[in-house]
Amino acid sequence: MAAGLSGPAVRVDRLAVVRGGKVVLSELSCEVAPGTVTGLLGPSGSGKSTLIRSIVGVQQVAGGRVEVLGHPAGSRALRARVGYMTQAPSVYGDLTARENLRFFARVLGRRGDAVDRALAAVSLDDHADRVVDRLSGGQRARVSLATALLGEPDLLVLDEPTVGLDPVLRRDLWELFHVLAGEGRTLLVSSHVMDEADRCDALLLLREGRLLAAATPAELRARTGAEQLDEVFLRLVDAAAA
Repeated sequence: MAAGLSGPAVRVDRLAVVRGGKVVLSELSCEVAPGTVTGLLGPSGSGKSTLIRSIVGVQQVAGGRVEVLGHPAGSRALRARVGYMTQAPSVYGDLTARENLRFFARVLGRRGDAVDRALAAVSLDDHADRVVDRLSGGQRARVSLATALLGEPDLLVLDEPTVGLDPVLRRDLWELFHVLAGEGRTLLVSSHVMDEADRCDALLLLREGRLLAAATPAELRARTGAEQLDEVFLRLVDAAAA
């Protein structure tokens, strides 16, 4: 995975995004280390999805630079190396899970065994031949995740992948994320749920388009003197406003 990569998997340098005359991201700089599960956390409206779209290369930016796996974000060279899961399920509801994956596998030029591997990775083997519209919300989310895994990407960018899921499925997905990282993949996972922060190797905390902190959970606890990560976030907010 990410063979020959000597620096960070993602490097964001003074990124600025303006939408509708409003500054969404302001001179934001951060890095994502390879082979880690990095959490992108912050309240709704903090700029998480905008940063993710910038990393994937589908966001118009006003300034700065985003480099992914050694290439400018959105480069042709990255198309098979970056998997992206959006907040809304990006699959066809009138097709089965397997039919969806076969379609996207053809688009990506992947062989049929890639479909079976992706279904197995997200534990959907038993539901593979059910129409997506008849699956639960959690199962539909797993179909979307499976499509992101089809290309066996070096970088997985997941926008709120656990929103609306029950605690058991959330736990299972986080376990899967760490299995994938253990295989050498890099994962950037956004969430607005602070209790998911402890499941990450490193954290990027955003508020109002600015980076509050980039550190491990243990480092943030040591820095703020707080034990609960929601209290950590509040202390960082207070410190930034002081």
